[in-house]
Amino acid sequence: MFLRGVWRSARVGADLACCTGRGTDMLQGSFKWQRLRKIYAHNISGLQNSVDGAESGVSSPSLFTATISQMVTEIIGPKEAGLKKPTIPEGKTRHLCDVYGSLSTEDKATFLRVVSRQFGTDHDEVLKAAEGLPQAKEKSEAALLKAEERLQAALVPRYHDLFVQIGRLEGGVKHLVDMRADTLDLLSTVKDNAELRSFSSCLREMLSHWFSAGLLHLQRITWESSCDILQKISEYEAVHPMKNWSDLKRRVGPYRRCFIFTHSTMPREPMVVLHTALTNQISDNIQTIVSTPILDDEDVEDINTAIFYSITSTQKGLQGVELGNYLIKRVVRELQAEFPKMTQFSSLSPIPGFRDWLVGEINKVLSSTALLTSAELKKVAEIAGKEDVLPLVTLKKLLQTNQWMGAESMVETLKDPLMRLCARYLYLEKRRGYAVNPVANFHLRNGAVLWRLNWQADTNPRGISQSCGIMVNYRYFLGDTMRNSQRYMEEQHIEASQQVIDLAQAAGGVDSPAGKSNL
Repeated sequence: MFLRGVWRSARVGADLACCTGRGTDMLQGSFKWQRLRKIYAHNISGLQNSVDGAESGVSSPSLFTATISQMVTEIIGPKEAGLKKPTIPEGKTRHLCDVYGSLSTEDKATFLRVVSRQFGTDHDEVLKAAEGLPQAKEKSEAALLKAEERLQAALVPRYHDLFVQIGRLEGGVKHLVDMRADTLDLLSTVKDNAELRSFSSCLREMLSHWFSAGLLHLQRITWESSCDILQKISEYEAVHPMKNWSDLKRRVGPYRRCFIFTHSTMPREPMVVLHTALTNQISDNIQTIVSTPILDDEDVEDINTAIFYSITSTQKGLQGVELGNYLIKRVVRELQAEFPKMTQFSSLSPIPGFRDWLVGEINKVLSSTALLTSAELKKVAEIAGKEDVLPLVTLKKLLQTNQWMGAESMVETLKDPLMRLCARYLYLEKRRGYAVNPVANFHLRNGAVLWRLNWQADTNPRGISQSCGIMVNYRYFLGDTMRNSQRYMEEQHIEASQQVIDLAQAAGGVDSPAGKSNL
């Protein structure tokens, strides 16, 4: 299957190359694949039914691996070439990209494993270069600098040169973004693969340079924007999915702003999308934002608040590359210029993972009265009619099935305990010292304040399933964001309002002296 797909790509590439004057290099690739195709066709039955590859002694996987290795080597040169890189005809790199794009998911995984394993860092060269440092230091400053240069070169994996060559192609950066997305998908299916992780990290660092804030273009999206961009905005929306074109029109119309970041190498592809509501107060529920009827005009005098209610990174391959925080900062400046009276900036954010975390905590303490008070658990059991079952077992089932939302008395009973536990989850639960919730971590890294929890803020099924309908405002006090960000990153300190601190303290785990807020 692989070689058949490669054969089609090679033939198409060769035909195009002949038409554009780049025929010689591409035709050589075509002849190579024609020869491999004949080998493949001759041995296919033996390769599939014999461990040793039948008469030829060549197995399909080994042929595939050897072919990958040869194609990459032709682009980056043999290891012996060292720092003397060959001049690479663009056609070979383009051919490799076409081949990769034609592969199945399984064959792409093999490709990535081969490249990450065979073209990574040469550990022997690194050790050799490192051993030469003490001797070089004794000679002279110039000798030491030269030795350090050799060590730096040895530390760069060989596939770095492959990334550089691909990045020079038209559409090559997008190809690398997609390749990293494939790598992340593969890593999610394997327990531990240090070579693949190193491969992904190297590619992420390279993409971080190419997608730095200064190279990104801020663009406002309106109903008059091109149809393909509007379609992508609708398809990419992951926080509050759009139901129809009217929904989309509302989100780019009056009292709303939609901004995207694009890149010169991917001009019609949004990198990250930020939806903002223009209001006169900090919103406490999403229904009023996404369900408001479409209005004709804006009253500029009535707008003093910006609510960031959805931010979506659209490219999985850019995971770990800082984009969203830069977008928020740029949008704040844009809005301040457009609305001089705007003084309040806040998110209205979902809390993905809260219900799953809570169910996990319930599983730890099923036979106790932890998490809720005895009186609260008793009332839950009475309303549910399950007084003969462990109260936490009843609560767990109610949460997992969302049945608790069907009875007003149950909703009222669970309000206080769920708000307490949500504050504990956001304010106290940590991973490596930082907030365990990814959305919280994002805004806190940006310098926002964990400002307010909102009950019944998202009553859609998705909101109930994710966070029991609770949403949170992360508020941006522009004069304090830099200090807050620094304290969070260096001291793991979360700046929070008194409401959040009081709720977390009621849930247990916050000392009164430490739980003081000026907000």
